[in-house]
Amino acid sequence: MKRNKLRELLNEGKPTLGIHVLSTWPGIIEVIGYSRAFDYIEYVGEYSSFSLEQMDNFGRAIELFPDMSAMMKVEEQTRGFIAARAIDSGIQNVLFTDCRSADDVRECVRFVRSETPEAGGIHGYGMRRSTGYGVGATPADWVKNMDDVVIAIMIEKKGAVENLEEILSVKGVDMVQFGPADYSISIGKPGQVRDPEVQKAHQLMIATALKKGVAPRVEISSFEQAKPFIEMGVRHFCIGWDTGIIFQWCRQQGQAMRDLLVSK
Repeated sequence: MKRNKLRELLNEGKPTLGIHVLSTWPGIIEVIGYSRAFDYIEYVGEYSSFSLEQMDNFGRAIELFPDMSAMMKVEEQTRGFIAARAIDSGIQNVLFTDCRSADDVRECVRFVRSETPEAGGIHGYGMRRSTGYGVGATPADWVKNMDDVVIAIMIEKKGAVENLEEILSVKGVDMVQFGPADYSISIGKPGQVRDPEVQKAHQLMIATALKKGVAPRVEISSFEQAKPFIEMGVRHFCIGWDTGIIFQWCRQQGQAMRDLLVSK
């Protein structure tokens, strides 16, 4: 079974760097992998369309790169089903959205972990990619891999911030990330992501996570945005989105070419 690079780096106390994709095309996974720049790719399934077959192909592409793992961002509804199928496809880590309480988070952890007395989960062994379709990995191997799944939680609702200490105390939570857009909506200030109340909640999440020994992760669109967070103690980042990168290139290069043609 494939090494989980993200888990290894977290266990070693090292920084981690991911990139987001909304595309399930395996070729984009290969292109990113050949860059040797990232520890993992986050498939933002919450915002994308996918099939179970596409998830399997995503897992196959990731396995071409031993030093890179994957994560899937899973939406609130049917998250237990999606998380289990993502992991069993070879997407080794999960980012759960829309949690509001410690009970919500405990449920997410149970969806991931195996149903052993020690792990206390409800995820069962199946004849899927994660087990080599039942012939490539023993149940004991599979249980170890389920223990290694990195569980990340979005802190993006008013309730999650109010229950932050309790959420960060839930056994099995490895990483948290603030969601300013959803948080601004939940406090009645939709879209005001730079509002002092929103920024204060983000800073609170980072400081509290560091205090509790949970890794805070920050999403940024360019490396220039990282420095203030590094100064706060953040060492985990996910940078850029495939759609945003394509849009920016098209707008900049396309407009520059149009300006050049008009000037002639």
